[in-house]
Amino acid sequence: MSVQLDVQVATTATLAPKRQQIQRWVEAALLPFRTAAEVCVRLVDRDESAALNQQYRGRSGPTNVLSFATELPEGVTLCMLGDLVICVPLVASEALDQDKPYFDHFAHLVVHGCLHLLGHDHEEESQAEEMESVERRILADLGIPDPYSPNPCQ
Repeated sequence: MSVQLDVQVATTATLAPKRQQIQRWVEAALLPFRTAAEVCVRLVDRDESAALNQQYRGRSGPTNVLSFATELPEGVTLCMLGDLVICVPLVASEALDQDKPYFDHFAHLVVHGCLHLLGHDHEEESQAEEMESVERRILADLGIPDPYSPNPCQ
């Protein structure tokens, strides 16, 4: 698996994963589907997340992860998969609220975002079940418990 990863740090939060961790999570997410990819992960604060969420999804407030898949013209084949924008302070507060280890939750959101870049969705129940099943398998390979289990120790 060859992943060219660009990590942009645009957050004042001090607890952000290291580039190597993000690389590992992105590779794990993409390995079942691709042999090569280019991905940008931008780590942001609540204000930037809220602005992008409003602009691109019409929703107010920050969100944990936004995925922007690259749309290439027909006939153009490049490895550019897209961009993830992750709101670091929101991920930290969600992990605390959900009683999950911070880096496990962060890894889950990276995997979740990468699956969106690949075209997975969860708008319909059947799509959500499939996407969650794929997330569980990838996270299990990383040694991370099922994020959808009511008890993360299961």
